[in-house]
Amino acid sequence: MSSSVPPFGELLDSSKRSAIHLETRDTYYGNPRFEEWREGHRVDWEDRGSWWREFHQQIADATARGVVVRRARVVSEPVTEYIRWEHYVTHANIAAGEDVRWLPRRQASGLSLPGNDFWVFDDHTARIHHFSGDGDIVEDEVTHDPALIAHCIAGFEQVWQYAIPHEAYAIR
Repeated sequence: MSSSVPPFGELLDSSKRSAIHLETRDTYYGNPRFEEWREGHRVDWEDRGSWWREFHQQIADATARGVVVRRARVVSEPVTEYIRWEHYVTHANIAAGEDVRWLPRRQASGLSLPGNDFWVFDDHTARIHHFSGDGDIVEDEVTHDPALIAHCIAGFEQVWQYAIPHEAYAIR
């Protein structure tokens, strides 16, 4: 990750109105919590201290300030094991204050989407994620390019319009 890229928390802390996140991959880099889940470990949702992370607190702080945080995921069906796990742990995102939706990839064919996952903060700053083919993060970049940000927002809003709210999305 480039040292010129501000940390996620800093970008979110500076947000006043909105933060949107689009995810389009079916698998991501290795995650120890995913590996534990694969081995049968399940989260004790009653024990918040066991699963609440700094990220969740950052989201909760932002939403408490009035920032609307939305995440949309475009997924292949049947879903990968990684997406099955993400669906399971999305409970934490919801508890932190995110609004999360899922769009089956077959319903995204007519949409014009950016080529990379991203966050856009307050419609003027984008943090774009670059991944290797196997899902490892290669680097993030931050841009203030109005045309690129407008393209990201338009793609996100297209997905959001058709996506299924988390509580209604059944994993297949």
